[in-house]
Amino acid sequence: QGKLVESGGGLVQPGGSLRLSCTASGITFSSYGMAWYRQPPGKKRELVAAISANGDSTNYGASVKGRFTISRDNAENTMYLQMSSLKPEDTAIYYCEAHYTFYQYWGQGTQVNVTS
Repeated sequence: QGKLVESGGGLVQPGGSLRLSCTASGITFSSYGMAWYRQPPGKKRELVAAISANGDSTNYGASVKGRFTISRDNAENTMYLQMSSLKPEDTAIYYCEAHYTFYQYWGQGTQVNVTS
């Protein structure tokens, strides 16, 4: 079974920056498209950003476009989410997701709290 583990979450001030990482094991990482999702308290899960298997294509949710950058390092089996200009509404549990044909894996989530 594939396993995804997020790291880098925590508390950050509004306007600050944070970088999340997702490391994968048990999968051929370079075959998988990857994505970050988040779920704020009391709200539905939403797509934050996605990146193709070879990293040549990305897309972003409207609320984070221009502030967040998704990237991946296939040599390290790791995906990143660089978050800047953070807002309180970015507070959520952030989840790492991997997908390839019928395969899909989810990380356990990491909490991001944007507060002063």
